[in-house]
Order: sequence, then C-alpha cells, then structure tokens
Amino acid sequence: MSNLFDLTGSRALITGSSQGIGLALAAGLARHGASVIINGRTEARVDEARAALAAQGLKAEKAIFDVTEKADVDAGIEKIEREIGPIDILINNAGMQYRTQLEDFPADKFELLFKTNVTSVFLVGQAVAKRMIPRGRGKIINIASVQSELARPSIAPYTATKGAVKNLTKGMCTDWAKYGLQVNAIAPGYFKTPLNQALVDSAEFTAWLEKRTPAGRWGDVDELVGAAVFLASRGSSFVNGETLHVDGGITASL
Repeated sequence: MSNLFDLTGSRALITGSSQGIGLALAAGLARHGASVIINGRTEARVDEARAALAAQGLKAEKAIFDVTEKADVDAGIEKIEREIGPIDILINNAGMQYRTQLEDFPADKFELLFKTNVTSVFLVGQAVAKRMIPRGRGKIINIASVQSELARPSIAPYTATKGAVKNLTKGMCTDWAKYGLQVNAIAPGYFKTPLNQALVDSAEFTAWLEKRTPAGRWGDVDELVGAAVFLASRGSSFVNGETLHVDGGITASL
C-alpha cells in the first residue's frame, strides 16, 4: 500500500501543457515517477516548457499536434505509441476562454470554444482509448471547471463547454469502464494561470473572489497535482465517471 500513488513505469500525455495547469500537472506527475509527454501546437513553446521542467531535474518528451483536428490527433497519437511508447495516462487539459456579454458573443468564438474545449476531449480521448482498450487498462482525466456547475456573466459559452466536458466524462466511463479504463475529471476553481490573467490583475475581481471562496484566496496550480496523481494512480482503481472539484469550497457555498 505504500506505493499506491507511485506512477513509476507509467507514461502520461498531457494536452495543452506548455504553460499553466497543464505544465504544473506534467511536473507533478513526473515527480511521482511518470514519464511525461508535453503537447502543444507550437514547437517553440513546447520546447520552452521542456526546458522549464529540465531546470527542475525533470525529463519530458514532446508531441506537436493540434488537438482540435482529427487527422492531426490520429497521426500524433500513432506517432507517440510507435516512437515513445504506450500511453497509460491521458490528461485532456487543452482549453481556451473568451469573455464578452452573451448578446454580443461572436458565433465564430462560440464555435472555437466548443472545438477547443470539447471536441479536443472527444478526439484525443477516442484515439487514446482505442489503444488502451486492447491493453485492458488506462487512465483518462479530463479538465472540467467550477463552471461545469456554475455560471458567471460574460462566459456563458465557456460554461456550456465545461458542462459538456463533465457529461462527456460520464459517457466515456459508461462506455469504457468495462474495458478496464477509469475516466474521471478534475474541476478547478479559480487558479492563477495565463488563462485567468485578466482576472488576476483585477483588484475588484480578486476582492470578490476572496469573499466568495470559503478558502478566501486564489488557488495555486501546484494544488491540482494531488488530485491528478490520485486519479492517475492505483489509488483510484474503482473511481469512475466522477468530477473532483478542487476549488477552495466555492461550489459548496452560496
């Protein structure tokens, strides 16, 4: 039982992991023994992320492909499995945000949000699951959000995408648990990331957040690592279809 959360010998692909939450999770899984693969569309940014990990004494492979394009995903996953090795853990982290009032929300941005936040989860999840199923094992962790449960002004389409991620997680579990896969989600609250930089920089928003969150503060991305390690490890072998909120209590309180 002492090595219940040891990831040694496993290989993890983290999408959208050149910065923010994805990079923090890659570092966290690597520290717990996993071999990690950094993904992004821009090779220079992925190389910067690998260098940042190397500065911490952590090694990472790279996989450059666009998670929103099926042909690119299929080729990228096939290349990983052929040249690097089988994917044991997938973290579907790639995502984007766009903020404006709903009555003025551009249709093209609405479509882009769904393509980036939901279609990518389906495409990469499907491509990886097709390899995991014959092996009879695998861990898929989707990054949902506090917005899977709650809405705020100016981000209604983002809220819709994260609600979809939560229910897609349940659907993946329903279809794939019988093959030995565990599919769960992590729902972060408000964390200091590049995606939230505009809010972090707003004294008014920060004051509201500190009052609204029982923990009284922003989250640090390293505080997501424990949840990811748990869901990626043997410790969660009978946890399936769940969404684990890491939000300082914001969804527990009015």
